[in-house]
Amino acid sequence: MSQSAIYLLSPVAREGTVSLPVITFSITAKSIDFSSTDTLLFTSKQAVVSADAIDKNWKNFPCIAIGPATKKQIEALGGQVIYTPKEFYGETLSTDIVTFFSDKKLLYLRPKEVSFDSKSFLEKEGIVIEEKIIYETSCIWYEEDNKPVKGAVIIFTSPSTIHCFLKNFVWDESYTAVVIGNATQAHLPSQANFVVADEPSIAACIEKAHTI
Repeated sequence: MSQSAIYLLSPVAREGTVSLPVITFSITAKSIDFSSTDTLLFTSKQAVVSADAIDKNWKNFPCIAIGPATKKQIEALGGQVIYTPKEFYGETLSTDIVTFFSDKKLLYLRPKEVSFDSKSFLEKEGIVIEEKIIYETSCIWYEEDNKPVKGAVIIFTSPSTIHCFLKNFVWDESYTAVVIGNATQAHLPSQANFVVADEPSIAACIEKAHTI
């Protein structure tokens, strides 16, 4: 068991961690045009929640879900998941789409900022994918006295949590980062000590943090 304080930076608090949410979400679209699509692509739980708030007709389309939390959210809201890739990192994901969905009319319901430009990659492979930005992530601001204690284990669940943390606080070399995946890890400071969760979920991140 970890003897260090474990800080979770995502918006939802979890037992066994110190809640330090550094990001907040806001919906940016008033409507979604489904007229030229037959398959939806979701890469985050928040995208599903946002789509459901904008237009519940998304449930009428089969969905590609990236990550177990996204799949769970789609199914919880009544949607149908037809594919979940084993690897959810940008280039691997895009290769899977080329292989299995080249004949589909894909609509990617996405945040304003993404860690991998799937659209450009897919277009190089001859696949046209429509995109609709439906939400954005913003930083929450803290005073210096909210900075995690020395020796803390800090859980990062997205590149945005890293960026917003570093806008608030200077990285301390005594920290250990637990990251949800390699795409997130790439945004850590070069000197940061880190481990990667065994699977891309907050629960797996917390489990990994307790082993440090």
